[in-house]
Amino acid sequence: MSRLIFDLILRATWETAQMVLASGLVAVIGGLPLALVVVATRRDGLLPCPPVARLLGLVIDMLRAIPFIILLVILIPVTRMIVGTSLGTTAAIVPLSLAAIPYFARIAEVSLREVDPALVDAVRTMGGTRWMIVRHVLIPEALPGLVAGLTVTLITLTGASAMAGAVGAGGLGDVAIRYGYQRFNTEIMTLVVLVLIVFVALIQSIGNAISHHLRHT
Repeated sequence: MSRLIFDLILRATWETAQMVLASGLVAVIGGLPLALVVVATRRDGLLPCPPVARLLGLVIDMLRAIPFIILLVILIPVTRMIVGTSLGTTAAIVPLSLAAIPYFARIAEVSLREVDPALVDAVRTMGGTRWMIVRHVLIPEALPGLVAGLTVTLITLTGASAMAGAVGAGGLGDVAIRYGYQRFNTEIMTLVVLVLIVFVALIQSIGNAISHHLRHT
């Protein structure tokens, strides 16, 4: 492998990591509060309002149903308005984030719903407020599941970022298309696949380790 190819793969890997981590952070910031509202407004939630829960659930499912490549194209005007361009790593973070928020929200909702209701009732009995229940019961108890869900989200974003590379987003997907597929360079295609495998395996390993640690503390 030449130094030029090595530098190309290294730069693309860094760009992919930037896209995945930035959009993953936005997914948590946007998705977790959304999941908390859905769980809290369920019939047996902290602030029962089933119509709100059903409406939010419907919006989440509608957004999740849109294929990422279509969402990428639809959001081009929005991306240009936010970052000034629809090309490059920074531009790709916008559609990746919007795709990841409802995805993580649904995973987080499942984790929050699995929290033992007896713990919530105990805090209520002791006079705990809704905020105390969310902060000291729901989130801490659901944290291992939330970390596992974030791990799955980051891996999904890795695949989506490679797809975004096909339309000029940069990263490993861009290298695979421009330097591998279009130039019939099997070596680069193989290297990109191997790097993606290692990248995903690393995310999964770190996520598993953190989740396992949280479950036993």
